[in-house]
Amino acid sequence: MANSLYLSTTEAHCGKSLISLGVLDVISHMTRRIAIFRPVIRDGVDGERNKNIDLLLSHFHLTIPYEETYVFTASEANDLIAHQQEDEFLNRIIEQYQKLEEKYDFILCIGSDLLDDSGAFEFGMNVAVARSLGGAVIIIANAAGDSMDELLRPIHAAVEAFRAKGCPVIGVVANRADPDRVQEIQETLAVELADDDIEITVIPTDPLLGSPTVKEIADYLGATVLYGEEHLHRLAYDYMVIAMQMQNYLPRLKEGALLITPGDRGEVILSALQAHRSVNYPHLAGVLLTAGEILSPPIARLLDGLPSVLPIIGVPTDTYETVTAVNEVRSYITADNPRKIKASLKLFRKYVNTEAYTTRYDTVEQRGIPPRLFLYNLIQNAKANKKRVVLPESDDERILRATAVLIEQNAVDIILLGEAKTIRRRVAQLGIKLDFDQVEIINPHDSPKLDLYAETLHELRKHKGMTAVYARDQLHDVSYFGTMMVHLGDADGMVSGAAHTTAHTITPAFQFVKTKPGTSVVSSVFFMCLEDRVLVYGDCAVVPKPTAEELAEIAIASAKTARRFGIDPKVAMLSYSSGASGHGEEVERVRAATAIAREQCPDLLLEGPIQYDAAVDEQVGQSKMPGSAVAGRATVLIFPDLNTGNNTYKAVQRETNAIVVGPVLQGLNKPINDLSRGCTVDDVVNTVAITAIQAA
Repeated sequence: MANSLYLSTTEAHCGKSLISLGVLDVISHMTRRIAIFRPVIRDGVDGERNKNIDLLLSHFHLTIPYEETYVFTASEANDLIAHQQEDEFLNRIIEQYQKLEEKYDFILCIGSDLLDDSGAFEFGMNVAVARSLGGAVIIIANAAGDSMDELLRPIHAAVEAFRAKGCPVIGVVANRADPDRVQEIQETLAVELADDDIEITVIPTDPLLGSPTVKEIADYLGATVLYGEEHLHRLAYDYMVIAMQMQNYLPRLKEGALLITPGDRGEVILSALQAHRSVNYPHLAGVLLTAGEILSPPIARLLDGLPSVLPIIGVPTDTYETVTAVNEVRSYITADNPRKIKASLKLFRKYVNTEAYTTRYDTVEQRGIPPRLFLYNLIQNAKANKKRVVLPESDDERILRATAVLIEQNAVDIILLGEAKTIRRRVAQLGIKLDFDQVEIINPHDSPKLDLYAETLHELRKHKGMTAVYARDQLHDVSYFGTMMVHLGDADGMVSGAAHTTAHTITPAFQFVKTKPGTSVVSSVFFMCLEDRVLVYGDCAVVPKPTAEELAEIAIASAKTARRFGIDPKVAMLSYSSGASGHGEEVERVRAATAIAREQCPDLLLEGPIQYDAAVDEQVGQSKMPGSAVAGRATVLIFPDLNTGNNTYKAVQRETNAIVVGPVLQGLNKPINDLSRGCTVDDVVNTVAITAIQAA
């Protein structure tokens, strides 16, 4: 997996190009396999490429194709989200990001520009993207204002927003500060952000970086270039409206000024050219002619005969309107301006403590896989090795809608049990777009394999007194028929329970699918997709009160399940007591289970007995169990009994609006999974994907 860093701004025009250049300058000394990734870029005009991306690709000679550096333009992103397709928006970003991860060692992710009235919305979108991708965050703020409160409020809000979503913030950069206030801002931020434990950097403004080129001004105004096209790269450090006579304005000229004057002021043009050449006056950026006035023929003839002329550009608007527009022009660090690039890198190297940032970056510990990434990976992993999953409850609307989603995503091959005409009619009534050419429908009552299935079931269960007639009757039950399909390899897995009880769903599996070798108990886990991470809860659905030996087995099985789905297992054996502080039958059972699990899997990070708060809250965990590798960092939580586990997962689900996937059964020879009768379409999709992955 590639290392990554996410740059986000608190508002528009914070100077992230400077920070981007500096970060990649440091990284380029470590690896050349670097990628730029901007999930959302501004809409370009006439195919115009993004300036920030072009700058980084060009200066560092990066090999990544421009088309792979972004996913959406701003209008495309807004359109998707406006139509409530946030899942599609985030999934496509994750998809492109993972493609880059396969080819590059480091990915610099850069948030959107926050340029218009939807800035707050865009910032929330940046937080959602950063959370989905994982990785550390640096927040860039604009320190150019006079008010300290105007600087602090958006910084506090940004830090809180990212941290609330589980994004580790390693630093805040206050950019474009008044050089005389750098120390004051540094000290204030150090006090204000002391509790957040992040690196603070204040970078002063540089007149060179804040000054647009004459070309940028001309492009923004739509100006006509009259003379000096070869000098449009000159920087305009200042603007001067010339309304005075020559002898009065010349003493007021400033270095790098752009002179703005009506086009009929020929004496201003000529005197400006001479002043620019004189050693007694400052060098000028150029002349901007207003009001659409055309140069008189004698002036034009004179200029045409000169070997080199300052940039002279013209606009049709009057002087006041032109000045207003000029003040809106923004300066950019572009690939064709080496002076600005050099100045940016000089500032970064002088004011940014790269060693401190590197140390903080290296010590960032992800709290777990981001929920959106986890859910996205379910579908991708299922697609990577397609399996056949049978869904017995074809009369349930949620099952049919989930089938349509899974077929459209090409994630699994679906088998529906039921009467074909009935299913087709129901799909039509619900208005579901389902390609029946991609779905297999089997009616258990007239299946050509009914006799074989009945004979097999009779053979497997006759020692329990099951007759051949009763076996055949049982196979008319969709749960028995679907489970037999899995048992005999006609399907790779089964998902049921939307309209049936857990017992009805899993009893056939207990009777003849049986458990894996070396497994004595079938248990379950739930994947709890919280706001900032995914936790694994076990067992919350199957075993009422496990013995110490069974509890240890559940813990080990749950750790294996977590690892199978990309979650690094840190197992907490939950109890009402942490460490050696408590006693009693219940806590002793957990203590014994912990010892058994450690003996069987000595390399597994496992702690117990431990209370829930000590397991998931780092501050509480280190207070109650200092030095523990699990306390405060647990990703797999094993409950002591079904009563505790079932109530806890439901309480967390309802109170936090967490997405819950499961129960996922573990320990069976082949994957059979149960749905909650209150499941959603997404629950069905996710559980089917998990079943397919288990089958693989």
